[in-house]
Amino acid sequence: MKMIRTMAAVVAVASVLSACGGGSDDVGKELGLTNPEIHFIHAIPSGPAVDFLVNGSAPSGQTNISYKGVTNFTNINTGSINVGYAATGTTTALSSGNFPDVSKGHEYTVLALPGVTGTDIGLIDDPFDKGLLSNSARVRGFNASANATNLDLYLVQASNTSISAVSPTMSAVAFKSAVPASGQDSIYVSGGQYVLIATVAGSKTPIFQSQAFSLSNNADWLITSVPIAGALSQLLPGQIHLLIAQNGNTSTPSVELTNSLTGA
Repeated sequence: MKMIRTMAAVVAVASVLSACGGGSDDVGKELGLTNPEIHFIHAIPSGPAVDFLVNGSAPSGQTNISYKGVTNFTNINTGSINVGYAATGTTTALSSGNFPDVSKGHEYTVLALPGVTGTDIGLIDDPFDKGLLSNSARVRGFNASANATNLDLYLVQASNTSISAVSPTMSAVAFKSAVPASGQDSIYVSGGQYVLIATVAGSKTPIFQSQAFSLSNNADWLITSVPIAGALSQLLPGQIHLLIAQNGNTSTPSVELTNSLTGA
């Protein structure tokens, strides 16, 4: 009987969400009913194509991923899992890591990163703690650029792109780190027309300023800075890209924003 009542509540909330632009998948994640999901981002410039590994083998759709490639989510089991990536067609991990307590309703991201002397890995556990009746967009930042020790990211209205008197939306995003941090929920914003601006942390001088774009209600974005090939240690305009992983968008899992400061 308890299960019947729970399912009835889920159906009722899903109907409300559907009417206001949400989805039943969000309901299942919020209630911790859906299988955990994981995907992969390749952020190593000039790096080889790789296969994403979960417990030593590549799930379907997670192979032959090139630089700036973002895969669609795939289901994984709960509990402890090992993750990594290997040159395509092999299972010898170039870098690896572990999620010790994979939970239902969570989204997980694994990133191939450039390291100081080789390759590295980034891990994000997103608990997806979205309100059942919310249709807000979710955003999180990650710094995959070794040449960008700390970045401030500003998500500003396209109608007013001055950042002189506003605080960063995501501040001091350190290399190999996310803001909000792994294990914390994403930031929630209203849908609309926006511009993304990146600066060296503490500075108001943009090194990246996107063209205007539309952020839809219920979007789920991971904004990742990725380095260009051969980027110098001094961070200047044109030395990073901003790559958007559109979580849950199976037809277009990623979008790369154009830097209006350089046209690159």
